[in-house]
Amino acid sequence: MEKLPKIGLPVLILIILGVVFVSKSSVNIDYGEAGVLFRTFGGGVVTEKPPLGEGFHIIAPWNKVYKYNTKQQEVFEKKMQVLSSNGLEISLDVSVLYQPKIEELGLLHQTKGLDYLNIVLVPEIRAVARSVVGRYTPEQLYSTKRDAIQNEIFEETKKKVEPQHVQLNAVLVRDVTLPITIKEAIERKLKQEQEALEYEFRLEKARKEAERQKIDAEGKATANRILNESLTDKILREKGIQATLELSKSSNAKVVVVGSGKDGMPIILGNQ
Repeated sequence: MEKLPKIGLPVLILIILGVVFVSKSSVNIDYGEAGVLFRTFGGGVVTEKPPLGEGFHIIAPWNKVYKYNTKQQEVFEKKMQVLSSNGLEISLDVSVLYQPKIEELGLLHQTKGLDYLNIVLVPEIRAVARSVVGRYTPEQLYSTKRDAIQNEIFEETKKKVEPQHVQLNAVLVRDVTLPITIKEAIERKLKQEQEALEYEFRLEKARKEAERQKIDAEGKATANRILNESLTDKILREKGIQATLELSKSSNAKVVVVGSGKDGMPIILGNQ
């Protein structure tokens, strides 16, 4: 140090201070992130302005920037224990898709902080799931009402978390686990109901086939009755005469005796 020129030491100190100042005054926001500015001497968390976007930013060295992941994220609640309407314990696997509201990021940081997932979202999803499942029986949970329950959990959770600056994108009920005895009883009942529906289908099919055959038979009987009523003696004689005239034109040898048959019909005498 003694060998440095008198002006060298101040310059070195200035360079060191400049490096420290730049390192403290610059912040880089990665993709899918946003930064909340905290002014140490100027009012704390900045809520009246949009958060810092992606890229490089210069700030006062005494201020701080808190980075938030703004991409869609997932939290998986596995084996969540809830009670059905009749008091039976049910296990749910639920996935929640969420992200912070970017335009309200300052308010989220000011009121909840970086751990907002465990402060806001997880407690609310558990409370709402217990409330919704408590309205249904195990059989409804296992079969017909799965989608309705999923939608109800989503809508009710959304109402609770969005005023707290969190955006809820979806709630997915991935699995419902019932006590084994209850599950087997429900499966037996569903099988019996399916067999009953199948039996009813066969009966209905047989009934319709019997109706079809009856209608077909009645149609044929009606057609025969109309035909019989239309075949008078005069019509039969006319038809006979027409047939005789046609036969008479044949090249085969025959003798036609007009008016010699029954009811005055012609008689045709051939070689045989």
